[in-house]
Amino acid sequence: MSGQQMTGAEIVIRALVDQGVDTIFGYPGGAVLPIYDELFKQEGIKHILVRHEQGAVHAAEGYARSTGKPGVVLVTSGPGATNAVTGLTDALMDSIPLICLTGQVATHLIGSDAFQECDTVGITRPCTKHNWLVNSVDELTRVMHEAFYVATHGRPGPVVVDIPKNVQFASGEYQGPANVVHKTYRPQIKGDVKAITRAVELMAGAKKPIFYTGGGVINSGPTASQLLRQLAEMTGYPVTSTLMGLGAFPAENKQWLGMLGMHGTYEANNAMHDCDVMICVGARFDDRVTGRMDAFSPNSKKIHIDIDPSSINKNVHVDIPIIGDCAHVLEDMIRIWKSKVAQPNKEALADWWRQIDTWRGRKSLSYEQPKEGLIKPQYAIERLYELTKHRETIITTEVGQHQMWAAQHFHFQKPNRWLTSGGLGTMGYGLPAAIGAQIANPDALVIDIAGEASILMNMQEMSTAVQFMLPVKIFILNNEYMGMVRQWQQLLHGGRYSQSYSEALPDFVKLADAYGGTGIRASKPSELDDKIKQMLDAPGPVIFDCQVDPAENCYPMIPSGAPHNEMILGDDPDSPTVSEEGKMLV
Repeated sequence: MSGQQMTGAEIVIRALVDQGVDTIFGYPGGAVLPIYDELFKQEGIKHILVRHEQGAVHAAEGYARSTGKPGVVLVTSGPGATNAVTGLTDALMDSIPLICLTGQVATHLIGSDAFQECDTVGITRPCTKHNWLVNSVDELTRVMHEAFYVATHGRPGPVVVDIPKNVQFASGEYQGPANVVHKTYRPQIKGDVKAITRAVELMAGAKKPIFYTGGGVINSGPTASQLLRQLAEMTGYPVTSTLMGLGAFPAENKQWLGMLGMHGTYEANNAMHDCDVMICVGARFDDRVTGRMDAFSPNSKKIHIDIDPSSINKNVHVDIPIIGDCAHVLEDMIRIWKSKVAQPNKEALADWWRQIDTWRGRKSLSYEQPKEGLIKPQYAIERLYELTKHRETIITTEVGQHQMWAAQHFHFQKPNRWLTSGGLGTMGYGLPAAIGAQIANPDALVIDIAGEASILMNMQEMSTAVQFMLPVKIFILNNEYMGMVRQWQQLLHGGRYSQSYSEALPDFVKLADAYGGTGIRASKPSELDDKIKQMLDAPGPVIFDCQVDPAENCYPMIPSGAPHNEMILGDDPDSPTVSEEGKMLV
């Protein structure tokens, strides 16, 4: 079947339209001008002009994470492509589906050190799921559609399509996506029924079970989250989650133990350590969760459900691996559990819950907020949650203490409401991600919970928010330090705060005004509620400077190199310290 004749630039735009793209995030430059010219001629795709290519990728991540659809980025060659690398790596680590289109110098100039030339494919090979250099316009249609397929199927991730400028001008034939089938990439969706049956039998016989859930549940789509809730309800087993999995299981549910890992709750971490059957759903056993590998949940049988075969047995040996999409595997688990009329060991489960309730009684997230004096950052997050929980709220974060406090004290009932940089830990992620989420969800309340150091990494994107009249709210927990760095320096380096104090901070209220937004400051607990309401009522972008206690540390905390049942608690003088080996792991 013959297709339409088009220029390469026209093929790019037509492919985006046929793939259902409504928004792209980008920054023009010489090597992509033909594509921008075609963008000018159409109205179906909205282009969001960012102020930095890193911001474009993070915005596309926010769009993707909040919708489940792939984000699309368009940048020029050379510095445009290299500026995108941090965002691409971030998306790879957190399994975010992205298509990054990069311009390239003309094919006959490749390798000549031409103006704004770089080896984009070589540079991005380690930080993408896959990438392509399009050498001919005849390849362009296939590559464009393959890019969307690869980015969104299996374990999602970012891909790069590098398009030389002469390919954009050349004429070629366009085919729709139905005519393009990837020859080799066929990720396994359905899990092995025998393995699932063995897993169900192991679950039914458990005395101390726990569901350990991750971002894969959210990536799978809303059905996976619903099925997880159904299976948890059928079994009565406790549920915990990684940082990336928050919202897959409702925080208000009595079976919810909170987040686990380095700054997880006392009950979640102790339950993970003492369990006898661990059902890992869409998580990858990363080091922030496992702590000391040889002491991680030492007496448990482990079931691992993951669509990525390379993640299974990568860090932790598991007893029953199940390769497949979370939704499909959970559906089969529920079906087999019902068919076997499986019943949990009710007596043992009751004992297990009594033990968990004892750990809960420790109230590991508790803090004291004096009526007068400095605002505690936990209190600021708590009040923000209470004043926004009745609204359709999406939270993004930067990276650091504020990120952990947000994870601990802001409670998520639905998936796709929590957008954070988990694997790479990218400062500067939150504001552009909030912009992407707001574009995708125009009626939602989108708040970037930030630190005063992190927000300055991509502060320029405030200009993007103003240009597109996006009412994103930047809620800064301002402790005048790179808080997590300061905390580690206190615990690991004898209180020598080398370069972690943020000198010469801007006046954030004046900065908001300079950008054309609204600036608000709160420094006392008594004024916090009224100021938050003022922020929520403001029509456009807001920078909220919440001045908090600079000495507050984020607890609980598993010291690096320690097992889950050895946690530092804020009010316990006998808490363990960080070992010399542990200092090397932070």
